[in-house]
Amino acid sequence: MTAPWLVIGLGNSGPSYAGNRHNVGHLVVAELAQRLGASFRAHKSGRADVVEGRIGGVGGPRVVLARPRGYMNESGGPAAALTQFYKTPVGSVVAVHDELDIPFDTLRVKLGGGDNGHNGLRSLRSALGSGEFYRVRVGIGRPPGRQSPADFVLSDYSGVERKVLPFQVDRAADAVETLVQDGLERTQSLFNS
Repeated sequence: MTAPWLVIGLGNSGPSYAGNRHNVGHLVVAELAQRLGASFRAHKSGRADVVEGRIGGVGGPRVVLARPRGYMNESGGPAAALTQFYKTPVGSVVAVHDELDIPFDTLRVKLGGGDNGHNGLRSLRSALGSGEFYRVRVGIGRPPGRQSPADFVLSDYSGVERKVLPFQVDRAADAVETLVQDGLERTQSLFNS
């Protein structure tokens, strides 16, 4: 039996962070879990909440959806524990995360790359020993005026953005499903607008 895909929604745990731009990865894996008709449960490692299922129903690719517990910059430890537990190779890991350098309501899918100053990606690269995992990069845009990027990512979406956000989350979840089922090239042709 082949190892499952591991889809990691990056974010910070706790209700005070729930509406932050930095937590869009959590929103996307929650949407995927809802599509699977499953609820997150604590993993044996105690460091993440997971959902196990198959994308596209019976016979579809096996997938583990994960939300690391704790803070964004500590995401790597739980991710590494899950890859070891499920025997998932780095090439079958998908990180879903916010991206400052992509406009809001856009997304990009790619394989590998640097961390571009993103603490969650830096932690993943370090703990997994490689950056050669897939990334579903959900655009949040740059901060307005002189607001620092750190403050911007930890602030909630604006009222206007919150109206569009469900569609962006839905599209990012579609991109994850397409990636797991049909591969990178097809996913990029459909979603890298």
